[in-house]
Amino acid sequence: MTPRERVACAFEFRPYDRVPIYQAGFSSAVASQILGRPAYVGGGHAQYLESVALWEGEQAHQEYLERCWQDALELNRKLELDVVRTVYWRMTQKPTQRLDEVTFRFGDEANWRILRYDPATELYQIVDQTSQPELTLEDLERSVNNLEASVESYQPGPAMYETLTRTIEEFGDQGVPYGGGAVGLVVPRDRVWLEAVALRPDLVRRYLDAQAEKSARNATLAGSLGLRYLYGGGDFASKKGPFISPKSFRELQLPGMQRISQACHEAGALHGFASDGDLWPLADDLFGNSGVNFFYEVDCASGMDFHRLRQTFPRLTLLGGVNSATLHTGSVAEVVEETRRALSAGKEYGGCIVGCSNQIVKGTPMGNFWAMMETLHSER
Repeated sequence: MTPRERVACAFEFRPYDRVPIYQAGFSSAVASQILGRPAYVGGGHAQYLESVALWEGEQAHQEYLERCWQDALELNRKLELDVVRTVYWRMTQKPTQRLDEVTFRFGDEANWRILRYDPATELYQIVDQTSQPELTLEDLERSVNNLEASVESYQPGPAMYETLTRTIEEFGDQGVPYGGGAVGLVVPRDRVWLEAVALRPDLVRRYLDAQAEKSARNATLAGSLGLRYLYGGGDFASKKGPFISPKSFRELQLPGMQRISQACHEAGALHGFASDGDLWPLADDLFGNSGVNFFYEVDCASGMDFHRLRQTFPRLTLLGGVNSATLHTGSVAEVVEETRRALSAGKEYGGCIVGCSNQIVKGTPMGNFWAMMETLHSER
């Protein structure tokens, strides 16, 4: 089979010749060791490099974007992945001041923030910003009113999917794009929003419904452009479970998810959802009643085990199975064992795409990484 055929089998629950493989993301340090030269991919590292390029001018920015594209292509091809990631974190706002080699200021005098890059961790984070008053429920109501007003005239354009359609053209039958569906839906994790779930559920429902309508329109456009697998979701759980109760999820978030799923299906696409953490307390609604077709970033360390998920939800495709922390701090034997367990589910039940479920972080031993890759290629 070609990678495209193999991946289609995973999503359509047909037999494949081998379990399809992917990687959810790479730190620049790990990607650089794979390519044997500095790689323009990653999370905070990519955002920092884009800030540098934006600061240096339009030509530098265009050269940066092309370098990111070429490095991502080479990385996917060298590792012979079936699902390919060509889009990494972006930083589209131009800095207003460069404070030192790794520190930039953004915004104006009235509203500014300072971001600093830490090469040791590859994090690019806010270290100072304009003092912000704590949000109130009244602030949320104004925000929701504004969101609802903006949805009335919202019309997404093809530019938002340009990289994904370019990926389809570039890889043809030899790879399927990962990510970028723009069909997310989640309650923000700020304290005031979580309080609103209990105190103003009507406000949260309105917010989620408006968010779902925008995502549904995105899905309609994406399907018309030939995108088949639309990635959405949003983190709302930890290893201790979801941040909202199953009852609140069912009443507030589920209707929006069903709206997005319907739009995806009408556009000839499948709806994917991602969140870290233990999602079992609301899994029946999230993976059953919502209409979601696939679950990515599957966090096996939080109990989201491939075997149990495939047994419980036989029409849910899974992506992941190898935990980032196992790669980072585990032994080679532990990495191989975890990879084999995910592959065994893929071979027994079908409907699985196996790889690291989240970012392969800086400091991951290359022996661990290559042990995972060798197992994926030799035992799938």
